[in-house]
Amino acid sequence: MATWNDFAAEAPALAPAVQARLLASRHSILGTLRADGAPRLTGLEVHFGEGDLWLAMMPDSRKADDLRRDPRFSLHSAPDVELIDGDAKVSGSAELVTDHDTITRFVDRLPMDLPPSGMALFRADLTDASLARVDGDFMVIDAWRPGHAPWQVRRR
Repeated sequence: MATWNDFAAEAPALAPAVQARLLASRHSILGTLRADGAPRLTGLEVHFGEGDLWLAMMPDSRKADDLRRDPRFSLHSAPDVELIDGDAKVSGSAELVTDHDTITRFVDRLPMDLPPSGMALFRADLTDASLARVDGDFMVIDAWRPGHAPWQVRRR
């Protein structure tokens, strides 16, 4: 697994494009696993800072419960119907952050006043990332996995 900084170092063209798509809309779509193993999709605001991708949510939310139980997640940018700027996806494992200083630094970066106890905060460890877009008659997918150079697939 890798931090966002690791991703940016290994894929310097792809990481900013994925980040831009994840931030293009207020909410991204988070996929988690429910207790019965079924998938759960929910909206989520993503944040970047200190070289990491952060997932913050209400402390008693179902998605927080899901990630505490099984930290695997997938994150999808809000749909861009025309795929002009691409369709970003990131997957990995979410690490619950309980360190008060880290939570306080995170909250201090937010544009609103929020008490540090008012959230469940997770740091994302990445297993893969991709950006799909349309180029003429082709679907172009740029992808990355930790320890590998980014690659591209073109499909008609």
